[in-house]
Amino acid sequence: MCGITGFAGFNNSDLLRRMNDSMYHRGPDDSGEYINLERKVSLAMRRLSIIDLAYGKQPMANEDQTVWVVFNGEIYNAASLRQSLQAAGHRFASDHSDTEILLHLYEEKNYEMLKFLNGMFAFVIYDLKKNLLFGARDRVGIKPLYYSLNNGVFGFASELKTLILMPSVSRKINYQSLYDYMSFQCVPSPMTIFDDAHKLAAGCFFVYNVNSHNFKLSKYWSFPGSTKKYNSIDEVSLREKLEKSVLSWSASDVPLACSLSGGIDSTALLGLLSTSGVKNIKTFSLGFSGQGEKRFDERITARNTAKIYNSEHFEIILSPDDLLKDLDDMVWHLDEPYAGGLPSWYIFKAMKEQVKVALTGTGGDELFGNYGKWIIFEQPLLQIRALLKPFLFDSSFFKTCRMIKKFPQGYLYHRCIPEILKRESVFHSEITKDLRPSEFFIQHLWDTVSSSSARDKVTSIDFSLQLPEEFLHMTDRFSMAHSVEARVPFLDHALIEEVMSVPADIRTKPGSLKYLFIETVKDLLPSSVCAAGKRGFVIPTDRWLRGVLKERVDSLFAKKYLKKQAIFNPEIYDRIIRPYYRGKTYLHSVVWTIFMFQLWYKKFIENE
Repeated sequence: MCGITGFAGFNNSDLLRRMNDSMYHRGPDDSGEYINLERKVSLAMRRLSIIDLAYGKQPMANEDQTVWVVFNGEIYNAASLRQSLQAAGHRFASDHSDTEILLHLYEEKNYEMLKFLNGMFAFVIYDLKKNLLFGARDRVGIKPLYYSLNNGVFGFASELKTLILMPSVSRKINYQSLYDYMSFQCVPSPMTIFDDAHKLAAGCFFVYNVNSHNFKLSKYWSFPGSTKKYNSIDEVSLREKLEKSVLSWSASDVPLACSLSGGIDSTALLGLLSTSGVKNIKTFSLGFSGQGEKRFDERITARNTAKIYNSEHFEIILSPDDLLKDLDDMVWHLDEPYAGGLPSWYIFKAMKEQVKVALTGTGGDELFGNYGKWIIFEQPLLQIRALLKPFLFDSSFFKTCRMIKKFPQGYLYHRCIPEILKRESVFHSEITKDLRPSEFFIQHLWDTVSSSSARDKVTSIDFSLQLPEEFLHMTDRFSMAHSVEARVPFLDHALIEEVMSVPADIRTKPGSLKYLFIETVKDLLPSSVCAAGKRGFVIPTDRWLRGVLKERVDSLFAKKYLKKQAIFNPEIYDRIIRPYYRGKTYLHSVVWTIFMFQLWYKKFIENE
């Protein structure tokens, strides 16, 4: 696992070193640089040694040094690819480095190589003969890749904080990105929070010609709709795919651990690892101190599961003081405004003392029905209630009705802050006048899914937005902040395609929202896990906003500060914050989302 960076169009070895050093946390074991002064191309990486500890140094070149690569991730079918490449005449210098696989596969298949890769990855290849850079990101966006192209200067990096060290990348805020963040609590691809920087979207690749400055984006994989390959449950085939995915994604030359909550996904993951023969697994779970936080605490269930599977179990207890101490560091490592769950920070922080590799159940929810996010699109009564909900925030009836008519599904999909509230109470009027509604973004995704099933459409949207931009974004940043490689075996693309080959009404049912998954792994699930129901892996932010964080909230929403900032409505404290403190708890997620942006703004703009 690594952090990768580089640029083309100028030479500056000091800048390259600073960019690489900014990602030290992503790879404290090793670093490397490739600088071609004549071509004005520079590559660099930081390495966390997981596979082929002795021979995995990067940047890595082919035999005649005409092809160079920097690579972040793991290729889980590397062994079989190596065999086929050797049979085709390729010779390898390393013992079993998956980085070297990329070099020879590029020589053999060119851009078509992406179809043969199974794993999580972001890489950039420099082809000296063609003088081009070829970069790609894995199918579902597990590993990140940012890029920028301005006035003939191209740059890329694993993290945004690294890319913005380039003089050609300004810190001008993209207000459409900020506007969408307020609805989704994350910034959708391909945008970032800055005008001059972009995210390479999941399942995409780019080719940049260093001579002509021509830049081309292409998509090589799209999330599959229901193929209806099966008309009934094929649990045996699915179980085999689950076991194969978990076993291949657990390959490592160093010890590994699991994040273990009291939920179905992490429990099934531990069970699959154990029954596949993986030994000496360490498990980690999180709890909260204080009487008011018991409903967030899943330690007892996790502890019992750990005993069943004989894992070495660790528990972390979180207090309000811990959040105050670490919140600014979280904001820094997240790179972009983010208002989703934060507890994984403490899990990876604890894991750092024990292991380098951790497996998580991330993606299990989105793949297997996401606990009924689709139900609202199938039940008219729920739709009526959802359509009325915005009037808790605002009374602009006719404006809301026009929005519903234009973007019906976009309006029903879960958003943190409704459109009218954003325009009339959250933002300064000068900010919003040229921005499109966030509902349009969801409606566009909905309309482009070929399936007529609401369940398929919602799953596809989740794989375009919630999964890569919220959960995988957070998982990558928080694990890498502590130099831990996080793996997500439920997102193996072969497993995804197998699951989606089952019709939506078989995968999930109103009375059993993860029906197919539970039926497939029920022998691995203790009764206490099945009985517990879904509880989000969250921290008690409502309680903390009203307590230990209140002083910071008050300072960041003071009228004088907001006027100077010139982004938000100066009356936001009276319109939103004060009513929240007076008991209107439905405003909690609104306050938290804006508060987290303000922390980001202090860190990345005021303290640049």
